[in-house]
Amino acid sequence: MGYTETRIGTVAPMEIFRAPRVSLIARPQFIEPEHLPVHWLGEASDGERLAEYAGRLCYMSQRNPVNRTTAEYLENIKKQGHGSVLEHAVYVLLIEGISRSCSHELVRHRAGFGYSQISQRYVDESHAAFVLPPAVAGDPKLEEEWQGQVTAAQAAYVRSVEGLMQRYEWVTDKVHRRKMAREAARSVLPNATEVKIVVSGNARAWRTMLELRCGEGAELEIRRMAIAVLRVLQREAGALFSDFEIYVGDDKQEAARVAYHKV
Repeated sequence: MGYTETRIGTVAPMEIFRAPRVSLIARPQFIEPEHLPVHWLGEASDGERLAEYAGRLCYMSQRNPVNRTTAEYLENIKKQGHGSVLEHAVYVLLIEGISRSCSHELVRHRAGFGYSQISQRYVDESHAAFVLPPAVAGDPKLEEEWQGQVTAAQAAYVRSVEGLMQRYEWVTDKVHRRKMAREAARSVLPNATEVKIVVSGNARAWRTMLELRCGEGAELEIRRMAIAVLRVLQREAGALFSDFEIYVGDDKQEAARVAYHKV
């Protein structure tokens, strides 16, 4: 599953993620208007059909004069760089098992994206999970040192919440009191704290993010996340992402290259 559990003293298990978990939770639904149909060829998902329909509308080529399959049509769209028609197909992913430092990098991609991320202000992080940095993974000494650091940070968070709950005991609303305590205590949590985030993005925006984050020059954790996202999107709408090729880089980590840049 990409994570392990370690006991913090005798209290509770600590969940440690070694790989992200990406789930597709929403996809486009294409409803073809009866008065303006397209002569379809080949199998395709709704998102792929939607992009093709939008492209054909621009030139009123619904009769498909060249007899292209959807995959062939979209391959030509990517080759020509007509990426605007890809913006109609929106895919929503649940991404788990990434660190807060990774999510802060991800949300820098603004155009075409929407984000909803777990709130440390409201959620109790006394049993938070943590993400092992790829650079540390596989080295027993470094892993042990890292685990000791995040364990100490989580214990400090628990002590801080307890102390702040006592300090704010004059606040009669218990929910508000917990929020006040947690929003202050979260300052001691490390960037390695795991987050869960829902990300919506159109196919063009996803392509841009993947091109920038799947390359060998990208930071290792977000690169690992981007590769996981790419695999999900290729399974869902292969014709929109078929020109991405996954390979093993010089650093022995997976990376990806794209044939058609900045579509």
